[in-house]
Amino acid sequence: MLPQLLDPRPYFAHLPDPRRETQNKLHNLHDILMMVLCAVLSGVEDWVGMEAFAEEKETWLRGFLELPNGIPSHDTLSDVMGRIDPGAFQTAFTAWATAALPGLADEQVCVDGKAVRGSRKGDDPAVHLVSAFAGRARWVLAQRAVAEKSNEITAIPDLLGLLDLEGAVVSIDAMGCQKTIAQTIVDGGADYVLALKDNHPTLCEDVRLRLDTEVARGHLTALETVEKNHGRIEIRRYALGDRIDWLEAKPDWAGLQAVGRVESTRIIGDQTRTECRYFLCSFPDRDRFAAIVRGHWGIENQQHWVLDVQFGEDACRTRKDHSAENLALIRRIALNVLRHNGPPRDSIRRRKLRAALNDEYRLRLLLGQPSPATT
Repeated sequence: MLPQLLDPRPYFAHLPDPRRETQNKLHNLHDILMMVLCAVLSGVEDWVGMEAFAEEKETWLRGFLELPNGIPSHDTLSDVMGRIDPGAFQTAFTAWATAALPGLADEQVCVDGKAVRGSRKGDDPAVHLVSAFAGRARWVLAQRAVAEKSNEITAIPDLLGLLDLEGAVVSIDAMGCQKTIAQTIVDGGADYVLALKDNHPTLCEDVRLRLDTEVARGHLTALETVEKNHGRIEIRRYALGDRIDWLEAKPDWAGLQAVGRVESTRIIGDQTRTECRYFLCSFPDRDRFAAIVRGHWGIENQQHWVLDVQFGEDACRTRKDHSAENLALIRRIALNVLRHNGPPRDSIRRRKLRAALNDEYRLRLLLGQPSPATT
C-alpha cells in the first residue's frame, strides 16, 4: 500500500516571490498558493471563483494562513500566479511528489505531452506541457512546459533531469524516441521502452520488416492478451526480439537490447481493425515489455483525461505570463492529493464535492492526514 502524500506547505513555502518589496505588496505568496490550491481541490476552475471561495472560507483559511490584508482579488491571484518562476515551482513540486515514495526503482515512469487547448490565443499556440507520471503509484511526478518554437524533444531531458530514475523504466511515445533521450535515461540508471515510428523512417522500416518476418515464420513467440468491455474485443500480441546484431543502428542507441512489436486487433460488431506498433527496448524480457506497453496508457487515462473532465483543463483560457503552466501544476498537485489522500471508495468528483462542503475533510486532504473510516 502506497503512503499518503505529505503536507505540501513546507515544499512551497520558500518559492522566490516575483514581486518587488513595496507598500503595494499586500499578500504573502504562500497564502496565495494555498488559497488557489484549496479552491482547485474544491472544484473551482477560474480566478473569480477562487476569490469567492476564499472570501467564503476566510475564517477557515486563517486557521493556517496569515492573510495580513484579507483576501486578494481575482486579478491579484491571476497576476501573482502568472509571475511565479515556473522552473522553481516545478522543482518544488517534484520534491514534494517524490518525498512520499521510497524511490522509483521498479516504477514505470510514463512521459507524455498535453496541450492546454484553451490557452491558445490568436496566432499564439496553446501552452504545451510534458509530464512524468508514476504508473504504479498513480501520481504525477514532474512537469515541464515546452518552449515556444520548440518541441517535446528538448523538454523531455529537462523533465527527466528532475527525477532520480535509478531502477525505473521510462516509457515514451514516438516524439521522445531520440538517441539523446535514450542516453539520458541510461545515464540515470533506468531502462526504457520507446515507441518507434516514421520520425526514424529507415530504422522503423528495418525493425518492421525483421519483426513481421520473424513473427510470420514463428521464430518469435508472442504473448497474447484478450480484453472484452463495452461491446468491444481487443486482442494484443506482444513479441520481443533480443538478437539484434543485424541492426546497423544498434551502436547509436545507448542500452538498446531488443526491439518489440505489438499487434492490436479491435473487433466492434462486424468490424475488425488491426495495426502494428514497434518499439526500442533496453531489456530482453518479453512479459515485462508487454506490461510496460500496456501501462503507458495510464498517463492518458488516469492523468490527461481526468484533468480535462474533472478539472476543466482544456477549457481553461488563462494564458498571461506563466499562469497557464503554473495553474496546470496546481491542478496536478490537487489531482495527486485527491487521488491519494481521500477515501479510496470515493470518485474524484465525489472527493471534490466533499472538499467544497466540508472544511475538516478539505484540511485532511491538504495535510495528508488519515480520513476516518466511512460506511
